[in-house]
Amino acid sequence: MAEMTDENETAWLGIDLGTQSVRALAVTADGTVLGRGSAPLGGRREGVRHEQDPEEWWQAVCTASRSALTTLTGVRIGGLAVCGTSGTVLLTDGEGRPASPALMYDDGRAAAEAVRLREAGLAVQDTWALPKALWLVGVHGEGRVTHQPDVVTARLVGGPVPTDSSHALKTGYDLQRDAWPDLALDLPEVVLPGTRLGEVCPAAAEATGIPAGTAVIAGMTDGCAAQIAAGALRHGSWNSVLGTTLVLKGAAPAPVLDPTGVVYNHRAPGGTWLPGGASSVGAGALPADVDPGVMDERAAAFEPSGAIAYPLVSPGERFPFLAPDATAFLLGTPADDADRWAGILQGVALAERLCLDYLDHLGAPLDGPLTLTGGAARSAYWNQLRADVLGRPVRVPEQTEPALGMAALAAHGVTGEPLPDIAERMVRIRTTLDPNLERTTLFAEPYARLVDELTERGWLLAPVAVHAHSRLNQETNVCEDLPRGAGNCATSHDGAALDDGTRP
Repeated sequence: MAEMTDENETAWLGIDLGTQSVRALAVTADGTVLGRGSAPLGGRREGVRHEQDPEEWWQAVCTASRSALTTLTGVRIGGLAVCGTSGTVLLTDGEGRPASPALMYDDGRAAAEAVRLREAGLAVQDTWALPKALWLVGVHGEGRVTHQPDVVTARLVGGPVPTDSSHALKTGYDLQRDAWPDLALDLPEVVLPGTRLGEVCPAAAEATGIPAGTAVIAGMTDGCAAQIAAGALRHGSWNSVLGTTLVLKGAAPAPVLDPTGVVYNHRAPGGTWLPGGASSVGAGALPADVDPGVMDERAAAFEPSGAIAYPLVSPGERFPFLAPDATAFLLGTPADDADRWAGILQGVALAERLCLDYLDHLGAPLDGPLTLTGGAARSAYWNQLRADVLGRPVRVPEQTEPALGMAALAAHGVTGEPLPDIAERMVRIRTTLDPNLERTTLFAEPYARLVDELTERGWLLAPVAVHAHSRLNQETNVCEDLPRGAGNCATSHDGAALDDGTRP
């Protein structure tokens, strides 16, 4: 239910085009949620195939937006922005209408195109939008390469719109040169996130309930949206988004360069760089036919688990290493279903730690706060477990939805105020969890075993493994020197992450 509002109060509308649903939030400048709505999305999954009907996106946006705004009275909608799943792409005609199905972020049918692009010197992964765009043209013929949110924003303003540089990144757009690759593709104009695309047209207003004339602002990917919603925009801050899979995104003054292409860099309004990567481990590896609250309680008896897991949701890994042929595995045999559950929770946390070690290996700043968002952040047990495995404090905000990030970006696009300032006012931190020293130490040996196993399988590069062991050894020595109950053993006294001196 919407809270009582002042007459003529301004709210900002964020719309998130997810995998399973569309969500809309109407939020004030201080983070008060005045209205929310959602609508389900379907899709087609068959093996490596994963596609959606773009028309469903628009219908879901209409439903979710009307629901979010239906109870608001005396409230002005100052503007809106839309985020989508990174790497989801389709073809449209000259009027911006869909001319193909949408290939979703994890559709794997363009592997051959990705190989040819890599041979040509482009650092792309198999499921990125660029190889999928080439595949679509080969199957469906010519068309304008279009990203998920562009379909919705075109309908909102009544005609084709530029794409934003955030969604364009995985389609090969070079953010440092502000240029597309030289390929035979019909590629759109690109603008920075936060750019005004137009206004809601009368036809869209009637369909969505969003007032005609409302400013439509260019958005960012869902991962960037979640990062904004976490308030993780100051240099050295990081947001870990754990849902079906795991995404880590941070803020840095310069791009974090990675010759393997595992870590990529978005650019936020104001010039800040947003390095990050997307792993294929995550909550999607958990069985769906059990009560997660009950299983969390039972899992607490298995720390560490009898089985070390690398819980990939689907074949292939993208971060903290690139291994298209990687598969999920268990080292050891779980005692029962609770132990297996524990192994998966711990396995995701261990992979998360390796992601941070990889980022440190590349020289990324890690000395700011780490915020947990995504559906898994609803699990208090898992949040504490992750803090313990990582050996660092974590923050959990009240609202963990990417739609909140889009509301903040809409406010930035209309007012021109710096995005970090807007986000910090909108984001409300629910709790901060400190790591437990004894539990951190418990997971040192399983982490070392996992690093070794990934190296032996040829997936993790040896220098990265050496770096991970070096950081683990230093942190373990610090832990041993501290008295019991001393708190976070993986950070220095000023709260900055320990540096083992091996950064490049």
